[in-house]
Amino acid sequence: MKHLIILLCVVFVLTASAQTAHPKKGKKAVVEKDSLKGLVVIQTSMGDIAIQLFDDKAPKHAANFRKLAQEGFFEGTTFHRVIPGFMIQGGDPNSKNDDRSTHGMGGPNYTIDAEIGASHDRGVIAAARQGDQVNPKRNSNGSQFYITVADAKFLDGQYSVFGKVVTGMDVADKIAAVKRDRSDNPIEKVLIKKVVVH
Repeated sequence: MKHLIILLCVVFVLTASAQTAHPKKGKKAVVEKDSLKGLVVIQTSMGDIAIQLFDDKAPKHAANFRKLAQEGFFEGTTFHRVIPGFMIQGGDPNSKNDDRSTHGMGGPNYTIDAEIGASHDRGVIAAARQGDQVNPKRNSNGSQFYITVADAKFLDGQYSVFGKVVTGMDVADKIAAVKRDRSDNPIEKVLIKKVVVH
């Protein structure tokens, strides 16, 4: 009888432990999901990069990025230009094809008015654009963006920064370090699988 009581006590303790462990796991999953609320996640072949968009500082760019993401515009594009210690660039629909000479030249056939103001700290996302000689108003390309992997203050006042990386800078750093060709295009494609708006 004594052994039976001990056995029942052990079973009770184990059952109680298991029951308290599950709510913690469930709670953690909910917290992680909630922590993505309001963020945009770039799902790449090398991992995910979560971004907080600057709706206050660059509302047109933030709204455009969300719109393109929701339309699936970025799916299958690549990071077509990566420079270690500087930045990674993506968002060009031309990068879906194998003709690398066209990578970096595409977009959705419209530009966005410049919203210049935020600083180029490590881990910001900003819009690419054509140079001043053909684009004196500094309007942004409609879809191409770059993420800085180091401070790039020399770009301040010239490009529209519209968000910052919240998690996934380790992924951006890995992308920046891949082997690339003479045009800084990764030899093995770094795919943008999807951009998800939470």
